[in-house]
Amino acid sequence: MDTLVSLRLFCTVAELKSFTAAADRLAISPAMASKHVSQLEQRLGSRLLNRTSRRVSLTEAGALYFAQARQMLEGLDEVEAAIGNATLAPRGTLKLSAPVWVASAPFVARMADYNRRYPDVCLDLHLSGRIVNLVDEGFDLALRATVPDRLDPGLVARPIMEIAFHLMAAPAYLDRTGRPADIDALAGHALLRYSGIGSADSLSLTDADGRPRKIPVRTVMQSENETVLHLAALAGMGMVFLPTWMVAADLDAGRLELLLPQTATFAATLYAVYPSRKYLSAKVRTFVDLMTESARGK
Repeated sequence: MDTLVSLRLFCTVAELKSFTAAADRLAISPAMASKHVSQLEQRLGSRLLNRTSRRVSLTEAGALYFAQARQMLEGLDEVEAAIGNATLAPRGTLKLSAPVWVASAPFVARMADYNRRYPDVCLDLHLSGRIVNLVDEGFDLALRATVPDRLDPGLVARPIMEIAFHLMAAPAYLDRTGRPADIDALAGHALLRYSGIGSADSLSLTDADGRPRKIPVRTVMQSENETVLHLAALAGMGMVFLPTWMVAADLDAGRLELLLPQTATFAATLYAVYPSRKYLSAKVRTFVDLMTESARGK
């Protein structure tokens, strides 16, 4: 059997989680589709797919093989399109990792715009504070808000936009502890901290005169999930740094108040991060282009 055809068939089955659906897409019989995958498994000496009467899923070996094979096939398609002076239409599944706080109306509007332009792409979004291994876990792309020296030098990182994180708290907390008039008055306050950011017992801020300062605080909760930090702030547990677009409705309704907006803030760059490949897949390229375009239009 043609190994390239077998690879394409395997990747299609893995994406659609169905031999029948994959066979329909590639215009072959389900029996032939099964033969192609079996031939790959025999060559590799390893089971790639778990099969039951109701579902198909990747084995651990299959997940690793799928991540590598899919990237190889997408690169081959890009090369062929370049040689033929053709534009390859984005299709397939775009597996994307992003921080929790992107789950907001502005971000979803961009997803809807992408879907309208490229309806053959399925967006597979994984939102968490975890730094995923793009290659080993089969991700096409990650959105990461960070500073340049924290980026993996082995990956391509394209800047999308600047994200401002502002300090805020619920009125119930501020009524109980007082509203700080300057950054010195933040000393000793309860902080809801995003895991992995800075020290657990101080805030690094710049005062009104531009001087760097370290302000002692009490971390009362830390998490890599911004949603739980947001909810804890609403419950009056303490202060928190969040992007304003994540909590715009709460700020407008007075459920949260900004604290010292001129000084108690920091900025990070949102990067689109992807493995370094000479031929970037059409779905990744178009997604990054749309995100950059949307950021410029704000």
